[in-house]
Amino acid sequence: MARIDLSENWRDSHAPTISVFESLAIEAYGNLPEEFRQLTGNLVIEVTDFPTDEVFEDMALETPFDLLGLFEGCGISERFSLETGDLPNHITLYRRPILDYWAENDETLGDIVTHVLIHEIGHHFGLSDDDMQRIEETADTISR
Repeated sequence: MARIDLSENWRDSHAPTISVFESLAIEAYGNLPEEFRQLTGNLVIEVTDFPTDEVFEDMALETPFDLLGLFEGCGISERFSLETGDLPNHITLYRRPILDYWAENDETLGDIVTHVLIHEIGHHFGLSDDDMQRIEETADTISR
């Protein structure tokens, strides 16, 4: 029985590395509206495979796949009392849980990374889900 090849050359493909994820995240962040990016101040974006043991325990995760990303830093109201030694805001994206989510859903990897970035920043700054949806739509328009 003949079959049509629909593999799109996946046979030789590898899972995206941490450095590829970092590039996706930097590109996604750059496509966010300027006024949204300004909320974050100096932002460090890091990619690791899984949450640390400390994050795992603090967040009371059941499995290391339960968390796609984490924002750590100061909100806008906290920035007016800067103290010496304050670190920049920081987002960690967890590569393996994001890949797992990607494998189970019909979304592009870039869209998932953008979604996680927006939600990590948005929840930290008290934005509603509707606000974050509008920002995602704007980011989609900018990236095309």
